[in-house]
Amino acid sequence: MGSILFTKQNGIATLTLNRPKSFNSFNREMALNLQANLEECTADKEIRVIVLTGEGKAFCAGQDLVEVTDQAQNPGFRKILDEHYGPIIQKIRNAPKPVIAAVNGVAAGAGANIALACDIVVAHERVNFIQAFSGIGLIPDSGGTFFLPRLIGFQKASALAMLGDKVGAAEAERMGMIYKVLLFETFSEEVDALANRMAKMPTKGLALTKSALNKALTNDLTAQLQVESDLQIEASETKDYREGVAAFLEKRKPNFIGE
Repeated sequence: MGSILFTKQNGIATLTLNRPKSFNSFNREMALNLQANLEECTADKEIRVIVLTGEGKAFCAGQDLVEVTDQAQNPGFRKILDEHYGPIIQKIRNAPKPVIAAVNGVAAGAGANIALACDIVVAHERVNFIQAFSGIGLIPDSGGTFFLPRLIGFQKASALAMLGDKVGAAEAERMGMIYKVLLFETFSEEVDALANRMAKMPTKGLALTKSALNKALTNDLTAQLQVESDLQIEASETKDYREGVAAFLEKRKPNFIGE
């Protein structure tokens, strides 16, 4: 088996980080494979939602420190950040379909921040999120300094980044870091239900919503109002918009096709 398990069914692509003996920590192979899989999901029109999760007890423990301390195989931090994590974050944010992080175990360092870059983050009740960087003298990367303050506020983000405290799933939900905590016993079933729900939604409209939210991270109000106007026009020209209106008027459930 490879470092990423890739399955596709009913419009749902599931990408599973598959280095369980290393708590799904990233090496170069896994980082490049994840990028390739995200590109494939983006290009495949049959895929309407992407689920990112981990094999075994962990979601992702971040960077494999064995790789960065191996004199022969160490790619160096510049290559790791510019060729591994930066492209992964960009591909998640630029994918024209929702990406769900199904956090099945500890999410630390880059693993935590890759999860937080996804559109919807769910975790079971036993999960911890850890900004583990300060413990080895590093700074948060993989978009951590960008997304975390926007999710939970500057003070809280600053403290977590510097202190490296564990944040349980319930606390993460309370502070707005993640969308929802799921029960441990029914985690897989609830993730499947969420993914199936989103796979039946108007995918093009969701993609445009995602695009608007991406732009809102850096726009001022005037610019963002223009973005909303432009993207709403585009949304109103989709087949799913016409189907949604027809279904509403006919008092029936819509059958969205993702176009």
